[in-house]
Formats: sequence, C-alpha cells, structure tokens
Amino acid sequence: MTMHDIGTLSQLNDTGLTVTITDEDIRGRNVKDKDGKDIGKVEDLLIDETDRKVRFMLVESGGFLGIGETKVIIPIDAITRITDVDVMINQTHEHVARAPKYDPTLVNDREDYHGLYRHYGYSPYWTAGYMYPSYPYYPY
Repeated sequence: MTMHDIGTLSQLNDTGLTVTITDEDIRGRNVKDKDGKDIGKVEDLLIDETDRKVRFMLVESGGFLGIGETKVIIPIDAITRITDVDVMINQTHEHVARAPKYDPTLVNDREDYHGLYRHYGYSPYWTAGYMYPSYPYYPY
C-alpha cells in the first residue's frame, strides 16, 4: 500500500487559485466552538495544491492590529455548520487553545500534520479510507 503524498499546503491568499463556489470561501468568517464561544476569524485556508482541496483553516484570535495575535490551524473536518458569518466547529475553545500554534516554517511536515490531526481527533487525509468532508451549509 502506498501512502498519499501530502503534497504542498499553501495559504490560498498566496496562490493564484480561488474558491470556485463563493459560499465555500469562509475567509473572514467568525469561528465558534461547539458551545458557541468565539475562537477567532478564518484568516486563510490551507490548500493542498496537488489535490486542490482545502485541508485546514488558519484561524487568528486576539491581538490588535496584528500585535499579540495567536494563529492556529484547524482541520476542516472539525466544521459542523457554516452560515454567512460563522463557522462552527465540534471542538471546545479550550481544546483549540491547547493546539500547537501555527508555524509557517513547519507547514509541510507530515509529522506536524499528523500531530494536529491527532490533537483534534481525526485521521489524516493521506490515510487509507479518508473521506473528504462536505461543507454542511445552512444558508440564511
């Protein structure tokens, strides 16, 4: 059995690519935990350039004008609902706060990805049997 090559993940903002269906572009939306607590905003999407699929949300919280902000990446597998303004996930604020912080220099390391998936309780997308999640839209 061969393992899926994790390819290169890039921030969507840094590529010439766009999200085909505008409702699926969740950048700028608020991220809320399973209890409705604010986590932050979706700053960008990390995409697999080989498969052209979104793999993670880059979420920014705290800070003022870029000072003191914290960034984490959350697998899109955590998304439970999306509205015009919010992205709800099935994790708690506290669990997300304990996640490894975003480090752009480590973004294409299989072990780092595996650790993130393990932290959030999901199987990595390169493992056998992985099913790409569908966005559960509830347009208002």
